Amino acid sequence: MSRRDAERDSFEEYVAARRAALLRTAYLLTGHREDAEDLVQVALVKVVPRWGRIADDPEPYVRKVLVNESISRWRRRRWREVHTDTLPEPAVEGPGADRVALQQALARLAPRQRAVIVLRYYDDLTESQAARLLGVSVGTVKSQARDALRRLSELVPDLAQELEEVRS
Repeated sequence: MSRRDAERDSFEEYVAARRAALLRTAYLLTGHREDAEDLVQVALVKVVPRWGRIADDPEPYVRKVLVNESISRWRRRRWREVHTDTLPEPAVEGPGADRVALQQALARLAPRQRAVIVLRYYDDLTESQAARLLGVSVGTVKSQARDALRRLSELVPDLAQELEEVRS
């Protein structure tokens, strides 16, 4: 088996094993299933040329590409107006309402804050790992997380107690 075939097999195995986790992270970054799928696809396409160098430990690099591409997409889209003929859906009540409210609040965070929250509390990375992945200092991760958690507690007052426990 050639080295190129081995790299392709390694890449395919990684994608098969980690696709669901990458999609979850991308969904939390974008807030939309279709955008998450596109984001993962773009990130994987960008990773392929470097696979030979990162194959031993691809996760940090792939996550970094996901986060950076998500932020770049947000920057490109933020100036566009969105017109619609229908009003937004009414607030959800009942089971799962907290989850929906949290998702909506997460979507209202700045991209860097959203990335920190997703990496720290959903993907369970340490502050150091998140800082390395985002290319910022640990102090920046801490301040972004603090500000994001404060903003989330303002946006979703019903979850303020749980968010306060996360901050402690």
